[in-house]
Amino acid sequence: MPPTTQSGTPRAWKFLLLLPYLGLCFPQLYTRSIPALFGFPFFYWYQFLWVILTSAILAVYYLLTRRSTTP
Repeated sequence: MPPTTQSGTPRAWKFLLLLPYLGLCFPQLYTRSIPALFGFPFFYWYQFLWVILTSAILAVYYLLTRRSTTP
């Protein structure tokens, strides 16, 4: 059985919460204009993609923690 936290959620799922931080932490990696998407430079659509991905990650994490704490 994997190690769990007090809420009963496996610790590995908490590492999902680090992905948005790591994806946006180093702007020198995505500060460029190509590849463009629908005329938007990479710099802009990459950050907007992380807004959507972060929402999805938080939703998954919320559902996992809610399910594990429900009797």
